Formats: sequence, C-alpha cells, structure tokens
Amino acid sequence: MSYVFNPAPAASVPVVGRTERFPVHRIYCVGRNYVEHAKEMGFTGREPPFFFLKPADTAVPVNAGETGTVAYPTLTKDLQHEIELVLAIGIGGRNIKAADAHKHIWGYAVGLDMTRRDLQGEMKKQGRPWCIGKAFEQSAPIGPITPAAQAGDVANAEIYLQVNGKDKQRSNVAKLIWNIGEIIEHVSAAWDLAPGDLIYSGTPEGVAAVVEGDTLVGGIAGLETLSVRITGA
Repeated sequence: MSYVFNPAPAASVPVVGRTERFPVHRIYCVGRNYVEHAKEMGFTGREPPFFFLKPADTAVPVNAGETGTVAYPTLTKDLQHEIELVLAIGIGGRNIKAADAHKHIWGYAVGLDMTRRDLQGEMKKQGRPWCIGKAFEQSAPIGPITPAAQAGDVANAEIYLQVNGKDKQRSNVAKLIWNIGEIIEHVSAAWDLAPGDLIYSGTPEGVAAVVEGDTLVGGIAGLETLSVRITGA
C-alpha cells in the first residue's frame, strides 16, 4: 500500500520485562472517579460515569528508570497533573460484564492525565466540549505496562504523585467510585473495546498546577513508577 506521505509511527508503550511494545489503539479517560476529587471539582456523590478520549499520539511513553519530558502546552496558564491507574486492554469486546472484565485486561501502568484546567473550565462555563483542555499534545504520559499476572493486587494499591519530591496526591485505588470491572463494563457499553486500548481510570484528590522545570514522579504499588519533567514549549 502506498500513501501520499509517510504515516506517523504507531504509538506504543514499553512493557516490563519484554522487548515487545504494547501498541496503542485508543485512549479513554474516566472523569471524576474518586469521591474526594469529585468534591474538589465541585461535585459529590456516585454520579453516572462519564468519559472523554485523547488521541493515541498524545501518549508519552517513558521507559523504566528514565525521566520523560512534557513540553508546557500553548494557550494555558494552569497546567495541572492528574495521576491515574491505566488499564491496558488485550482482548476487545462489547457489553463486557464487570465480573468478566479481568479477562480483557492485558496489564496495568501508571499514567498522567495532564489538563489545561483554565481552558477546560472556560468550555464548561459555555457548555461546550472540553477537548481543548484534555486532548492536546503530550497530555497522556505513561510508564511501562506491567502484565496483569505480575501486577499484584492493583485494585487495593496505593497511588501517589510527588512534584519536586513533595506529596501532591496520595490515595488508594480501592477508593475508585466505579471500580476496574465497572469501568470496563460502562466503556464497552458505549464503544467496542479493542486490543491496544488504554483506559485512564480517574484521579484522586490533590490536583494542582505545575510549571516549567517541575519534576513529577507518580507511582502505584506493584507497578513501575512514572517520572516526567515539564520543559519549555
């Protein structure tokens, strides 16, 4: 097959202990999925889950033991961090039941949903889509994927983010409003899940702004940590 220009290389993520990489198909994100984060965003209660997408090429894969870079994006003065457990889908499906969701998970990783909060807030006020606040270049850093069999008890793992060595977010995956199985059930009711899909499962409380020069280190017990530095545009 020939193209009018060379296509961009497929997005992919390193895998713990393997030379093969995990190819990325789509990136789904769950909004306001920890109670305390929902409260800091001005909401309470177990509202129905909702989702947004990021293009696959917004992923910033970072190898184990390395520090990746994320350029401070344009148009914003309020770039915020959101640490998240990422579900890597290995077997696709539609209308997957929560009880069967584990069969579809290839592995897990630590991810960051970087957010232009001021732009997102302005779109919310106007009742418009807030893709501009979420789906920009380099907005989805992700560490190496740990195969599910090696990941331990992810559903009850501690999750944290430090900025320049100081705690900013710290919680437990057990505090998800919609748990891992329920997330997959809801996403697969709305879209056909496919191998290579990544699902960012939501962030705990403590989201805050970062600036050029900041180093972010995020972790989830049992998984490789994720380290990124914010650089100039």
